[in-house]
Amino acid sequence: MSSDLLLDRLVDELRPVRPSNPRRQLAILLCLAAVELAGFLALGTLRPDVAAALGRAAFWWKMGGLALLAAFGVHIALGSFNPVSSPRSGLRRWAVLVAGLFLVGWVIDVAGQGTSALVARLMWRMGVECLTVMTILSIPPIVALGLMMRRGAPTDRQASSVAVGVAAATWGALIFAFHCPSDDPFYIVFWYSLGVSAITLMARAVLPLVSRW
Repeated sequence: MSSDLLLDRLVDELRPVRPSNPRRQLAILLCLAAVELAGFLALGTLRPDVAAALGRAAFWWKMGGLALLAAFGVHIALGSFNPVSSPRSGLRRWAVLVAGLFLVGWVIDVAGQGTSALVARLMWRMGVECLTVMTILSIPPIVALGLMMRRGAPTDRQASSVAVGVAAATWGALIFAFHCPSDDPFYIVFWYSLGVSAITLMARAVLPLVSRW
């Protein structure tokens, strides 16, 4: 078989792929986030003490930190769908941001509550609820980003899947945080880290199998 004939057969069933539009993708994700948050709050899930929480530094640390992590995670994930870029350096910067937020949380924790009764502060039953609801709220962004990943051309599927995982997990955590009654940095770091890790591992295991490349 000639090389020309072989190449013709290899490309015969290929179809042109529309180039990704990051602005359009971002607009879709923002609409999805707004709809998901509105739907979640419509169920009456907004924490009843939100007015009092607005005056606490730990509340703003939690909400602001999750918003930063979610926004940066989405940025890394969308960038990873381009075949000429790898998300690994972005993921390292994301991890540095996490470490910085942990440090700020530790300072707030020591200044506000001390280090006594750590086990009691974990509130196991509420923590399990946190993990469950956070996982459910992470499913829509995983599906949306997974479809964008499939339509894109990521060359590092494993790292791209991790980027999708951390973006979706922190997205879900941010929406759940509007309901979560705890602003305890120790509680937040433990349970939210556990939830983000579990969701990221799930994305890392599943998305490479269903991605296009």
